[in-house]
Amino acid sequence: TAQSACLGMKDVKSPLYVLAAAAGINLIGDMLLVRNANPWLGGAAGAAWATVLSQYGALLMFLKWLTVKGKENGSVMVEDKMKIDPKMLESNKDAPSKGFLSDSHKPISILNPLRLAKAKSTLEKFVPFVVPVTTTSIGRVSGFVTMSHVASSALGTIDMAAHQIAVSIFWCLAPIVGALNQVAQSFVPGIFARKKGRGRAVALRKTSINFIKVGALFGSVIVALVAMCVPEVSKFFTNDTVVLSRVKKALPGIAVFLGFNGLTCVGEGTLLGQNDLKYLRNMYASFFFLVPAFMLRLKWRALSGIEVGIGNLWATFSVYEVARAILWLGRVAWLQYKTEREVDQMEAMEGAAP
Repeated sequence: TAQSACLGMKDVKSPLYVLAAAAGINLIGDMLLVRNANPWLGGAAGAAWATVLSQYGALLMFLKWLTVKGKENGSVMVEDKMKIDPKMLESNKDAPSKGFLSDSHKPISILNPLRLAKAKSTLEKFVPFVVPVTTTSIGRVSGFVTMSHVASSALGTIDMAAHQIAVSIFWCLAPIVGALNQVAQSFVPGIFARKKGRGRAVALRKTSINFIKVGALFGSVIVALVAMCVPEVSKFFTNDTVVLSRVKKALPGIAVFLGFNGLTCVGEGTLLGQNDLKYLRNMYASFFFLVPAFMLRLKWRALSGIEVGIGNLWATFSVYEVARAILWLGRVAWLQYKTEREVDQMEAMEGAAP
């Protein structure tokens, strides 16, 4: 939430500083705790504790960043309408979120649950977003949960080992384009909130096209990285040639998924920026049932004696990503068509007026 708030104020540097510091805490925690012999503090538990420490560290740093203003930094009074003073943004262009809440909050007060009872009007503004956002989040992860279930219950030992390597590499590459979603959510609302007219329609079209170009470019770069680097990087995980050969079978599916992931992220971010929450809610509610149904067919095939490998698993999962990209971008195109048609009608009515 804090990261999104910073991005909403066009502040891309502050989250970078905080998350880089959190990553440093995680690294130091791993170095100190993983080698510990205590089963509650070392090994996998130590890695988990390091992650927990880094998350709480990021929370505290964000709280201080947003509630403590710098020596030469102004601040903004947070009112019911949550308006941002343009003068504050002008005076602090490098980090406009610095001290944004300093006039109304202290670090500890934000964590006080009793304040929620006094902020009924603010809570009412967030209520319409609860169901769509929750449904979207659950629907988004259902496919990954099902894939993990199929991998653990249907794949053999060798394919399961290869899948662990593939997943590790996948989650290292996916965040590269995942940030495009948040960037789109930060920039599109400002354009979408403008007065309806030709200028707004043109700006929305240009912004959507530019985001699509960036998404396609990022996707192409990721595909190149998968093709050129993953076979070599996999050797750092294991020396077993059989496992490495199975990892290669997953590469086409991983490449397709990540290649379309950039387009999916910019499409979803653009839809969120235009408050098209109902569409996303309905689609992810459908995905919650459809994606597991298709993924579980692989498990049924394996149980019936048909060989199912890691290549089939990732190929099936990549179809889900291609479908999302097509649906999101198709929806963006439809909304753009409606916007331009509405503007044409407005201009025609103005031209016909006496």
